[in-house]
Amino acid sequence: MGGTAPTVGEGAPDFELPNQYGEPVRLSSFLGRPVVVIFFPFAFSGICTGELCEVREGWDAFADVDCEVLAISVDSKFAQRAYAAAEGYEFSLLADFWPHGEVARRYGVFDERDGMALRGTFIMDAEGVVRYRVINPRGQARDIAEYRRALAQITGTGAP
Repeated sequence: MGGTAPTVGEGAPDFELPNQYGEPVRLSSFLGRPVVVIFFPFAFSGICTGELCEVREGWDAFADVDCEVLAISVDSKFAQRAYAAAEGYEFSLLADFWPHGEVARRYGVFDERDGMALRGTFIMDAEGVVRYRVINPRGQARDIAEYRRALAQITGTGAP
């Protein structure tokens, strides 16, 4: 794994990556609102699809607190676009394709051996400070309900 994952209470490393339409997306452009950054290994893979479909199905939890969701893998923007279209994802899928895995490395979630991102999630508050993070072992899905709890705590909206 390259780099060290930012810890809770630390500022999130800024980055800019193309979304599924080739448009540049910069993390710091969302200051003033919470952001969920979801690293996932590969588009069209089973566990990743299940996790991102849970985000899609539970979209109200993110929209209710004006939260931006950025899902990142090492796939190309072309693969991300096809994946978003196939699954009906309306949130941004970002391509950490070249330099390969650079942002995943900066977040400490790049698997050097297999050339992919691990399942890492970082939730930032409106000031860009990491308030929640989880990095799951290979093959283990994340608990999306934890995102709702973290966002409720960050935004002061109470228990979801």
